[in-house]
Amino acid sequence: MIAIGNTIVSDNLKKIKFVCDLAACHGQCCVDGDAGAPLEEDECMLIEQHVNSIKPYMTVSGIFAVEQDGCYLEIMPDVYQTPLVNNNECVYVYFEDGITRCAIEKAFLEGKIPFPKPISCHLYPVRLSNYKDFEAVNYHEWHICEAALKNGKVLDVPLYIFLKDSLIRKYGESWYRELLASVK
Repeated sequence: MIAIGNTIVSDNLKKIKFVCDLAACHGQCCVDGDAGAPLEEDECMLIEQHVNSIKPYMTVSGIFAVEQDGCYLEIMPDVYQTPLVNNNECVYVYFEDGITRCAIEKAFLEGKIPFPKPISCHLYPVRLSNYKDFEAVNYHEWHICEAALKNGKVLDVPLYIFLKDSLIRKYGESWYRELLASVK
């Protein structure tokens, strides 16, 4: 484990080689699962504020679910997630050439909203767990990412390198520099 500030980072971030392979997995992580993507409280407010700019990229069933259930769900006090369509796919997905993509990210990339996809999605396959005194930064193993593991080995890209932009987005440049120093 690597301690940086108030985070404890799993050694798996340096050991595991990982590069998403959308051609192989088709973005299945946005479709499979028993819960929506974790959201930070500020992300809930941003999504709610900009949902009309996100809707043009969503599926009809996703729009209907948001109109019925809201832009996010509070599943426990101060614990939020995206709603699901049919208890399966995230309401914010759309499909392009057989690949599941994020409507929030699409709206951002087209300059319609000021924020990219939720940080939990940007960090995947890393999941964060909050404890009283620290936040754990752990690799989440899921069979649908087998192609990403193979791709990462072929390209020789450790997970902490693959996730550089999202880790910097979450924790900042100096945190990431500390991670690099600790890995070496």
